[in-house]
Formats: sequence, C-alpha cells, structure tokens
Amino acid sequence: MVNAPREHEAVMRDDAIAALTPRADGVYVDATFGRGGHAAALVDALGEGARLWLVDRDPQAVAWARQCYGDDPRCRIVQSDFAALGGALRAAELAGRISGILLDLGVSSPQLDQPERGFSFMRDGPLDMRMDNSGGETAGEWLERVDGATLVRVLREYGEERYARRIAAAIVAARDAAALPPTTTGLARLIAEAVPRPEPGRHPATRSFQAIRIHLNDELGSLGQLLDDVCDLLAPGGRLVVISFHSLEDRRVKRFITRNSQVGDLPPGAGKVPPEKRPSLRRIGRAQRPGDTEVQHNPRARSATLRVAERLP
Repeated sequence: MVNAPREHEAVMRDDAIAALTPRADGVYVDATFGRGGHAAALVDALGEGARLWLVDRDPQAVAWARQCYGDDPRCRIVQSDFAALGGALRAAELAGRISGILLDLGVSSPQLDQPERGFSFMRDGPLDMRMDNSGGETAGEWLERVDGATLVRVLREYGEERYARRIAAAIVAARDAAALPPTTTGLARLIAEAVPRPEPGRHPATRSFQAIRIHLNDELGSLGQLLDDVCDLLAPGGRLVVISFHSLEDRRVKRFITRNSQVGDLPPGAGKVPPEKRPSLRRIGRAQRPGDTEVQHNPRARSATLRVAERLP
C-alpha cells in the first residue's frame, strides 16, 4: 500500500492538457506520472476507447499510479526512464500511432518533500538523489569516489555553477579528511561555506544539488534519447508537450523542436524538397509561462516553461 501524498499541484496542468488537444479515442503517454496531477486531468478528457500509458522511473510513483489507475482498462502503467521508453512503445506496436506525449521534467514535488529521497537541501536526509531508488549508485557513494576534475565539470555543465572549483575543492578536501557530510543539510552547509558571494534570493547549494542530481540520473542523456524517438512515435497531428524548469532542459527541447521544424540542408540548385529533408514537426505557438495567479498559489511553478510541437504528415 502506498500512502496518498499531500495535495500535489501539477504545474501548468490546464495549459498542458489543452496543448495536447486530447481526443476521446486517442493514444497518449504521460511519461512523467509523478503523483498523477496531469494524468488525472487527461483521464477525465478521454473516452472509453482511449489508451493512456502512465510512465515513471520512480518506483513510488509507479506504485501510486497502480493504486489510482490499476483497474482502469484504458491505462497501462510502466516503470521506465526516457531512454528505454521509445523501445517499449515500439514493442507495443505504437510507433507512429501516438496522439500525444507529455513530459514534466525534473524532480517532482513529492520527491523534494520526502527527506529520505535526498533531493532537497532544506530537509535533512541521506545523500541519495536517485530517481529510481531501487538500485544504482547514490549521490553519497558517487561523491566518495569522483575525482576533482570530473566534479568541477559536472558542477559547471549541469549546474552552471560559477564557483565550481571552490566547491569541488571543498568536497574533495572534506572527503580526504574523512569528513564528507553524509546528509543533505551537511553537504549544503559545506557548499555554502565554499561560496564567497551567494546569489541574492538563492541558496548557495541550489546549483550544486541540481548538477549532482542531473548527472547521477543521466537526466539530459535520457531526455535526448526520448526526443530522438519522438518523431517516430507520434502520429501525424500528434503533439509533444514539454514542461521544463531550468535552462539546460529547455534549451535542448527548444533546439530539438527548431531543428525538426526546418527543411534539411539542400545542395545548391536543388528543386523540390525530397521527403527525407522535409520538416517532421511544426512548432505550436511560443513558449508559455505560468500566470501570476498560479505562481502565487504554487511558487514551484515560477521557473516553468511549456513548449509544444505537432507531428507533420
């Protein structure tokens, strides 16, 4: 049995569902079920002939999906990361048949709110940070073995941390002295002490925790793999809807949509555009941001960006 989470606010829920333009008999994939805020609205919009894949890499999210929708014949519940999802959908003979794919990227509110998951530096817990905590290396284990140069690269690349060298040096020095903190709040204090000039309004450990989490879970690599599969998976007219929360994710999504919305490179003097050079996607509108009312009600929505693309014939 999975205990019900506290009330969960799905970010930009109505905007995302409207962007999917759900058909009563369509085939949809909620690839980041979380605690089901978007899925609940999507289920309400679908008819008896629809099919809905509810997917997450987090075992707790999958257990909650089974508890909520395990008896709904329209729903298939799958534990998978983005990298493996395309293969699973192809194996189910859904390539080219999917009406909509929804991605709500990053760490979920329930994950942040559970200290034992180790995602939040505001709550004391073990240095875990695994999206799938049923196996694999924890953040604490990784920090015990990573070399300084790699740590600097991760903090810079995935956290855009200007003090990456200082922070990495402090972590390595603490580890060499057998004094590396084993908890989230302990690591956050160590990082804060290494940052000479914190950004106003931002905890000094914010970027470092983001970087470690993204690296540990290969979030950007998995996202890239799924994006590579999207055009093959969507039916003509099918929609990709992505909600991202930081520039690294949003930049990849924006570039993917732009690249696949343009005619491919043609040789000089080329006449008619050959099929393999034609655009695969059409960008739908501009990037959307949550309204002031939603941000006031749910502060975690303040950094969200929603992008939409549609599969061309």
